[in-house]
Amino acid sequence: MENHQKPITVGPQEGKSVSVGGSTYRILVSGKDTEGAFATIDMLIPPGGGPGPHAHANFEESFYVVEGEIEVRSEFGKYTATKGSLITIPKGGVVHGFKNKTEQTAHLLCTVVPAGLESLFEEIGQPVAPGQFLPPPLLDAATIKHLQAIAEKHGQQVFPPDYLG
Repeated sequence: MENHQKPITVGPQEGKSVSVGGSTYRILVSGKDTEGAFATIDMLIPPGGGPGPHAHANFEESFYVVEGEIEVRSEFGKYTATKGSLITIPKGGVVHGFKNKTEQTAHLLCTVVPAGLESLFEEIGQPVAPGQFLPPPLLDAATIKHLQAIAEKHGQQVFPPDYLG
């Protein structure tokens, strides 16, 4: 046990939960826990929910669909991801987003390499209980401009909702 570190364990109700755009993100492991190597976020996406078009050149982001279904859109087209699917957005800044177009909550497990995107979620999100949903905020021009400024601080760009068509 010379240089070994203690394993990180997170119970089913543990981790910081925040409401982001009407979805609930529970940060299971943050960059603070992994010396910035990665972060893992448990995402509950309600019907009609999901992030609009955005890009992050310095993060690789992977989503595993635990339950439900999402439609993933990018500059390269769209893909319907069902239970058991994995989507990886490579570093480089491809514009992407996803939406739950079903009547059931989608459950995703997201890993971001390196960590840092979870800090954005903590800043723009509102603390909630695990599994609690808040209504999505109104995305008027002023709100989008405010989100774009915060996102920029975290290495992310936010685009208008209709950017990917």
